[in-house]
Amino acid sequence: MTASQELPEPSGKVALVTGASRGIGYGVAEALVARGDRVCITGRGEEALKEAVERLGADRVIAVAGKAHDEAHQALAVERTMEAFGRVDFLINNAGTNPVFGPMAELDLNVVRKVYETNVISALGFAQQTWKAWQKDHGGAIVNIASIAGLTASPFVGAYGMSKAAMVNLTLQLAHEFAPVVRVNAIAPAVVKTKFATALYEGREEEVTAGYPLGRLGVPADIGGAAAFLTSGQSDWITGQTLVVDGGIFLNAGVG
Repeated sequence: MTASQELPEPSGKVALVTGASRGIGYGVAEALVARGDRVCITGRGEEALKEAVERLGADRVIAVAGKAHDEAHQALAVERTMEAFGRVDFLINNAGTNPVFGPMAELDLNVVRKVYETNVISALGFAQQTWKAWQKDHGGAIVNIASIAGLTASPFVGAYGMSKAAMVNLTLQLAHEFAPVVRVNAIAPAVVKTKFATALYEGREEEVTAGYPLGRLGVPADIGGAAAFLTSGQSDWITGQTLVVDGGIFLNAGVG
């Protein structure tokens, strides 16, 4: 979507999407704007966020730059969303990192701590902030972007997989505690074609794609559509679930 395209009538709902200047987060923000939501996006780079806002539509989208694991940034993002739009119905925890690739026995534990800070603890921090600011009294929904790496062994990205398994459990914990006013679900994508995931397919995309029954890798819009569903009235009786969006790759994990 670009600012020149005609936007739908406002839905009256507001979302906060973390890590959304590009990739999956941008795809989620784009899907929510396309149905009429107003959105606050976060990310580390101010220039990238500015460009994303221009593409999505500055009359519907704001941006707050900062590091996801920074509690002050979490509080500021929610505060700015409330100031701009007066509410924050939906939180999509997408911000994540994977700075290490290698066997578990050789992982730098400080790097593992960084992965957890960004991928898991920040998600809890944002959930606490949105709960206190709006959702506790008014309801809403949270969607945590996990990964199929958190559902099975993931050689050479073990720290990332561990953190995403924690995201799945965080989803269960929050779904239990925030019910009945806030629904909390997760999405577990397989490989999605983003800059973040290029190391998983670049230079061998045809080989990687051959393992997917649906014949292609994911694109951000695939996850955006799933997030839009999980924050819509069509999913009002769904909470505590992890929706696997994987092009069928898990179908190849059986015996035989």
